[in-house]
Amino acid sequence: MLSAMASTRFASALAGSTLDYAIIDTEHGSRDRAEIQQLCTMLRQVDITPVVRVPVPKSEWVAMALDAGSAGILVPYCETVEEVEAVVATAKWHPLKGAYLKRAIREDVLPSEASRTYLARRHKHTFVIIGIESQPGVENLDAILNVENIDGVFIGPNDLSTSLGIPDDYANPKYLEVVKDIINRCEAVGVPVMVHQQTIETSTMAIELGARFVLHAMDSNLLQRALQTEMNQLREFAGELQSSPAPQEQMTIRDTIDVA
Repeated sequence: MLSAMASTRFASALAGSTLDYAIIDTEHGSRDRAEIQQLCTMLRQVDITPVVRVPVPKSEWVAMALDAGSAGILVPYCETVEEVEAVVATAKWHPLKGAYLKRAIREDVLPSEASRTYLARRHKHTFVIIGIESQPGVENLDAILNVENIDGVFIGPNDLSTSLGIPDDYANPKYLEVVKDIINRCEAVGVPVMVHQQTIETSTMAIELGARFVLHAMDSNLLQRALQTEMNQLREFAGELQSSPAPQEQMTIRDTIDVA
């Protein structure tokens, strides 16, 4: 998740990273349309699929992300069929809007077969991921999954655990049960699930529960952990040199990061 990264000079750091995709966060990140376009272009240049997490489940934001060059759309905090229908239809039929878009959603009717062929070709590689991040979203999940053309489901642990009354308690059986239930229901209809976790331990747990998208950490957390790990390692080594001239065979790395 790219929450802090803004400069396209990060391209050299991302090149060769083995990342399949990166999500440009515009829900919690302060980004304008020009910046989103620049980051989408940068990711494509280093062979990483750009995905934009839009601020709210509204079709207008989906359209703007597609215009910026995003390959995928992550729509956060969806709770109703109507929300999902609108954003999925925009992801698949943009630039149709208004009455034409509603008709495409409700009746699968487009202006012409030429329009259908053109739009299918234009969005051949566009995908849309729906965020299930609250108890109402979980309760409406079966109805939401009946909406055609959903390519994936996203679980936001912070929002979901807060909605369940157990904020950030990712080891809580209640949280794990709900995550597993979401994954099972989605897998039953062939929709893969992505869980955004911040540590190796919790990301591994998500994989073990059946998540098939791995969304691990944020750029700021990864940088913070790397800085703390290496600076702590150097400080330990420097401290050992000051106290004893003997070489240090093994150094213990302290990672004191508090991951929110």
